[in-house]
Amino acid sequence: MLVITRREGEEIVIGDPRNPIGVVRIASIKGERVRVAFDFPRDVEIHRREIADQIVAEAPNVVGKIKPAPAAAL
Repeated sequence: MLVITRREGEEIVIGDPRNPIGVVRIASIKGERVRVAFDFPRDVEIHRREIADQIVAEAPNVVGKIKPAPAAAL
């Protein structure tokens, strides 16, 4: 795990700095509460840990797919 110290308004670039996947910015700090802003493409899913755990727990485990039988020759 990488731990980085940032101040309010500072950013972390994810991926290649010339073409980043996204940017994480410390939006504000008030007491013990920190607001974090994520600037990523819409197709990148971002979840809080408790929501991610729920998604994993509720997702059915797919082992394989059933292929339809070939059409009978007439």
